[in-house]
Amino acid sequence: MTYLPALELLSPRGCEATASVIWLHGLGADGNDFAGIVPELRLPSTLPIRFVFPHAPSIPVTINNGYVMPAWYDILEMDVQRRVDEAQLLRSAAAVHALIEREVERGVDSSRIVLAGFSQGGAVILHAALTCRLPLAGAMSLSSYFPTAGSIAQDPANAELPVLICHGTHDPVVHESLGRHADEALRAMGHPTRYHHYRMEHSVCLEEIRDISAWLQMILR
Repeated sequence: MTYLPALELLSPRGCEATASVIWLHGLGADGNDFAGIVPELRLPSTLPIRFVFPHAPSIPVTINNGYVMPAWYDILEMDVQRRVDEAQLLRSAAAVHALIEREVERGVDSSRIVLAGFSQGGAVILHAALTCRLPLAGAMSLSSYFPTAGSIAQDPANAELPVLICHGTHDPVVHESLGRHADEALRAMGHPTRYHHYRMEHSVCLEEIRDISAWLQMILR
C-alpha cells in the first residue's frame, strides 16, 4: 500500500497514541502548515494523540492559470458554486481512507480518529468522513465548503458523525456563506454540528484554536 507522505507529531511526546487526527492543509500549502498549532491546542497529557499532516500532490490548478502546486483537486471556477474536479476530490478522499486504515493497523480504534481539513482540505475530509466504512469520532471543517453535498452517498457507519465547522466572517477566499451552507447540508443529513465564526479572513485565530481544543477533548474523552 502506498500512502500519502505526511508529517507526524505525537502529543504529548513519548506516549502511545490512543487517538489520531488526520489534518489536511489548503491549496498551495503542505503538511507543515498546521503542525505549529499542535502545542497551541494545550491538550491534556491524559489524551495522547497522533497528528498526521499529509502532503497533497502537486497538480496544475485551473484558477491559477494552470500553475502546478500542492492541491487535493483542481478548482475549475472561483464562482459562488466553486466548481471543482470531483473525480480528483474522490481520489483524495480515498487516500484519506487509506490513512485511516493505517491508523487502525497501528492500534488506534477508528472511533477515536478525527478528520480535519482547512479550505480545500476541509472539502476532502467531509467527503472522506461521511463515506468511510469505519465509524469515526468526528470531522472538522475549517474555512471550507462541501462541494459534494448534492452527490455524496453516505456510509451508514458515519450517518450521525459530529462535525465542527469554523469560518471567518471576512473570508475573501471561501465566503462564509459556503461554510453556513455546509452546516445546513450536514444538519439536513442528520449530523450534529457545531458552527463557530470569527472576525478573521481566510486563516486561523487563537479563539478558534481554543474551540478546536475543547471540541477534540469533548469527543475523544
